[in-house]
Amino acid sequence: MADIPFDKRDGFIWFNGELIPWADAKIHVLTHGLHYGSAVFEGCRAYSGEIFKLREHSERLVNSADILGFKIPYSVDEIDEACRAALKAQKLVDGYVRPIAWRGSEAMGVSAQKNKINFAVAAWEWPSYFDPEQRKKGIRLDIAQYKRPSPETAPSHAKAAGLYMICTISKHAAEAKGYADAMMLDYRGYVAEATGANIFFVKDGVIHTPIADCFLNGITRQTVIGLAEKRGYELIERHIMPEELTTFSECFITGSAAEVTPVGEIGPHRFTPGKITATLFDDYIATVRRDIRVHASA
Repeated sequence: MADIPFDKRDGFIWFNGELIPWADAKIHVLTHGLHYGSAVFEGCRAYSGEIFKLREHSERLVNSADILGFKIPYSVDEIDEACRAALKAQKLVDGYVRPIAWRGSEAMGVSAQKNKINFAVAAWEWPSYFDPEQRKKGIRLDIAQYKRPSPETAPSHAKAAGLYMICTISKHAAEAKGYADAMMLDYRGYVAEATGANIFFVKDGVIHTPIADCFLNGITRQTVIGLAEKRGYELIERHIMPEELTTFSECFITGSAAEVTPVGEIGPHRFTPGKITATLFDDYIATVRRDIRVHASA
């Protein structure tokens, strides 16, 4: 299934109010979202038939659209139900769910005040974001050329499609060098995140993570911070300079797709996946499974 192009797959996609055959979920080449990046999306994971933190994802999607200046024509409750319907239609119990909203093709040009707002949800099987063998020993990250922009120059707190252009460029460049991903700095030169995941470091038993002031404060990031605090770990959110990387012993990244993934190296810097990384990985998996059991019994 992983080798089948996404436009050639079978099943159904929830598209503007109804489930339609996967192959029929099409948009015009002059869609504003394609030309000008006026689209917002979410990435959710389902475990045992339930989507983890679905409400938080749906609320963030609506907020992202508000930041980009448009309103999704469905309520948070309706978005939740659309996500569940797409997952069920694909007969998935474990999988990835992608809701997306975008401006349509009614007018072309920078201004698109009257363009229709479209909304769709697709779901598919996606066992691991990174190669399982790489993940066991810690993935390798390059250091990206592009930096996360200032909030004064881009809507950095929206999960907006256009903001991922530099992520794709950076990930492709890293993969060409044999890395799994890349770490991005922010516009000030501080450590920011990976191309699609937040980042954490460990030094002398203390967890350090960048302040999410110019990139997404990820839902998985927030979950893991809560798990760390529950464990009694000291966790510091602060600005981290790249020259500090040599002082950390452990590193891991977090995201709905990545879950909790250990990092073995970033450029010339080496890390050893250790107890804190392993504990938070186990706690995260236990949490998503427990959360599903709670919903199932409700």
